[in-house]
Amino acid sequence: MALLRWRDPMDPFTDLGSLRNAIDRVFGDFMGRTRFTPFYAGVYPAFNITGDKDNLYLRAELPGIDPKQINITATSDSLTIRGERTIAPVGKEVNYHQREREHGTFRRIINLPAEINTDTITASYKDGVLTVVMPKSEAAKPRQIEIKTS
Repeated sequence: MALLRWRDPMDPFTDLGSLRNAIDRVFGDFMGRTRFTPFYAGVYPAFNITGDKDNLYLRAELPGIDPKQINITATSDSLTIRGERTIAPVGKEVNYHQREREHGTFRRIINLPAEINTDTITASYKDGVLTVVMPKSEAAKPRQIEIKTS
């Protein structure tokens, strides 16, 4: 019995992913690459942004990258992560049968949901995860408003 993937017939974006994959495969074969490029390709590194009343927290997956090769810059409303991912050479006589691990330079510009104080940002790197703590500016922090009665 074959399993079929469910598709929402009313979703106009359902076929865009498969169209992009088909185009990427054609150009990949034309350019001498045989890798499969998923719909979300090119979005590297993957990250999550969370927040509380005082800070925003960005956690980005950057496995195998030397933290010295990561450059972080910030403005009051955005954060930029740049770096280079290298893969150790495997030899001149080696042919790849499948290659999914990419290498090269990357840059992500992340628009932040609140204004931050760029003077007190901290960053740490552990087990391939970059964690950036961004304190919110005083103007972006929630304030308690007192209600006056007459």
